[in-house]
Order: sequence, then structure tokens, then C-alpha cells
Amino acid sequence: MTSEAPLAARMRPRTLDEFIGQEHIIGPGKLLRRAIEAGEPGSAIFWGPPGSGKSSLAAIIAKTSKSAFENFSAVTSGVADIRRIVEKAKERRKLYGQKTILFVDEIHRFNKAQQDAFLPHVENGTIVLIGATTENPYFEVNSPLISRSRIFCFEQLANEQVERIARIALEDKERGLGKWNVVVDDEAMAHLVDIANGDARAVLNALEMAALTVPPDESGRRVVTLEIAEEAIQHRALKYDKDGDNHYDVISAFIKSMRGSDPDAALYWLARMIYAGEDPRFIARRMVIQAAEDVGNADPMALVVATAAAHAVEYVGMPEAQIPLAQAAIYLACAPKSNASYIGISRALKDVAEKRAEPVPIHLRDASYRGAGKLGHGKGYKYPHSYPGNWVEQQYMPEGIKSQPYYEPSDNGHESKIKERLNNLRRKREK
Repeated sequence: MTSEAPLAARMRPRTLDEFIGQEHIIGPGKLLRRAIEAGEPGSAIFWGPPGSGKSSLAAIIAKTSKSAFENFSAVTSGVADIRRIVEKAKERRKLYGQKTILFVDEIHRFNKAQQDAFLPHVENGTIVLIGATTENPYFEVNSPLISRSRIFCFEQLANEQVERIARIALEDKERGLGKWNVVVDDEAMAHLVDIANGDARAVLNALEMAALTVPPDESGRRVVTLEIAEEAIQHRALKYDKDGDNHYDVISAFIKSMRGSDPDAALYWLARMIYAGEDPRFIARRMVIQAAEDVGNADPMALVVATAAAHAVEYVGMPEAQIPLAQAAIYLACAPKSNASYIGISRALKDVAEKRAEPVPIHLRDASYRGAGKLGHGKGYKYPHSYPGNWVEQQYMPEGIKSQPYYEPSDNGHESKIKERLNNLRRKREK
């Protein structure tokens, strides 16, 4: 039915006019488009999600460039291959005055030492480097390479753009499925586009699978229904890399949803992480921190619940541990909020860092060991349980240390009771 190459490979755009999406960087008059049309793209890093067109644009550069073009994969190639390509590039430059464009797919998979191998040759103009990465290049690519390249950020394709790509493939009789009379129901197309999640490669792969598996009807049409589409693409192409910046973006959204008291949003981001295979221990650790930082003493049980969920992850394991994780996330989202503990320790740490470390007052020093009494340790200490209400006025900090009150409880939840008690104690001091 098709050639050996997958539909996604056959349908790569051949020209800039065929390229769909990324108008913000290759639209008419844009810098990158002008550079490509002039055959002088310059060193660049293409950063964006899978299926957004990074490799396709590199292929267009290969066709339109006045330079020699070398295709290189960080997955299958090493430093020896770099040396070989560089030698060829030097020879072209010396004999023909021709530049060499080196396209490195998944450049983030090279470690920093391997990336260093490119640097002198980019710097002296032997090669023009174009790297493609799904990871944040500011984290994953060497700073010297970054400084010698332009970063072009590719955006996830909109559903309308993904559908347009799919329909072009359906109509194209030369490279696509046009001669096979494939008809895709509107519901089926909507499902394929939605599940592809902005990935053109994913929708074309699913479309080809659906077309391959459906037999023609009496009229010769291959009708792809919603049921067939669901079979063709059973798993959402979810963009999530546990080692990349998206990992931090999603956990950030999860934490901010709990902080903002939105349990539904918290469950959504939790589900995103669970679905993508995130380490549940990482999620649990962040909830323990959240319980202390954002709920605090407004609901002291929050830390207990979060810690219990972390223990359940270790004790029960996945997938069942997703239930206590969900319970804890809901509890934290619905709990009254206070960051007074976080602010309190931050203020105390600031004073410790900026002020002289005064000695511990003599009455607070340890008097339990032999000879401590001779040193005067503990002298003058008032034991609170010996006084009414288990409290007595006493100085617990060195003189001149505290710049401001550290802990200022809020009026939320249980912390309002703490605030009332502390206010009563302050009034006693003032008498």
C-alpha cells in the first residue's frame, strides 16, 4: 500500500511554502526565513516539542542551502564521527571554499564534553551547527555553543495545523494516501488530532495505521471511523520528560494549584505526572514540603497526611499508591493556608547569616553533665511547668539578635488559635 518509508517521513515539507506552523520564526520577512532563502542560516538551535517541525526545517535547509549538508544523530554517532565530518568540512572549505552545515538531531543527548568537540570548528567557521532539541538548551547545551548560536523556539502545533497536515496527507496522491481513497470521519479526525497533542508525526503515524488496517468497502473507499481511530492511536502522545524542564513545569503547576486551593487542578496535574510515569516518591516529597510551606499550622494535620502518603508510596507501590497521593493532594488543596512557618524560618536564617553569633545565654546552657554547675550553666533558669499555666516570662534569645518577629501566625484555621494564645502571652509580658 505504501513505500517503505513511514507516511510521516514521506510527507516532510519540501519547501518553506509547504511548511506548516512556526510562523513566528519562518513567516514571510522573518529573520530565519530570509537566512534560509539566502542559503546562509548560521549556527542555530531549534528548541521545541516533538513533531513541531525541527527536523523538517533542517531538511528544507539541506535542500536550499548553498553549503554542503551533513546529517548527524546524537543517538547513534560519537566524537569519532564528528572528527570525520570536520575533516571533510575542512577539505571542502580549502578546495572549493564551500561551507558545511552540520545538523545534529537530539543534541541534548551529547554530554558537555562531546559538545565541546564542536566548539572550535563552529568558532573558526569550519562548520555551521544546527542542533535540534526537545530540552531547554539553556540547561542542556554548553554556554559557549549557546553564545555562538541563535535559539529558535518552536511552538507546539495547534490542532488546526495538525488537522491540516493530516488532510494534506489524505489528498496527496504522490507521497500520501490520496490514491487509496481513504475517508476519515469528522469524529475520527477530531480524535486523532486531539490524541496527537500537537505532534504532526504522531497524527500521521496513526493515520497511516488506521488506513492500513481498514479494508475497502463496496465502493472502494477505506472509511476510518472513530472506533478504528481509537484502535490506531491508543495512547495520548503526552509531552513529558522526567529529566527535562517540562518535568519542572508540571510539578510547579501541581504545587501552585494546591497552594491556590483548587483540588480539581491539583488532581489534573497529578494525573499528568502519574500518566507520564513520574517517580511517585518525587511527587510525595514535594507534597511534604508543600504541607509545611503553604499550609503550615493553619492545619497541622496536613504535614501528617502528606508524610503518610509518602510512606504509603514506599509501602504499597504503584499503581495503588496513586490513591493516597490523590487523597493527600486533595487535603492540601482544601486545607486553610498559611506560609507563616516558611516566612518565620526565612527571617531567622537571615538574622543568623547577617548578625554576629552571640553565645547562648547562661541560664539556657546545658547543665546535665558533671562540672556544668561549676561553670554556672543553667543558673537562673525558670522551669515553665513550675508556674501557673505552664508559662513564665523569661528571655530565650541573645540580646540584640532578633530584627523583627519571626513567626506571625495568620487568622486561618488552627493558626488563629495559636495567634490568640501568643497574643495572650504577650499581654502578660507587658503587665
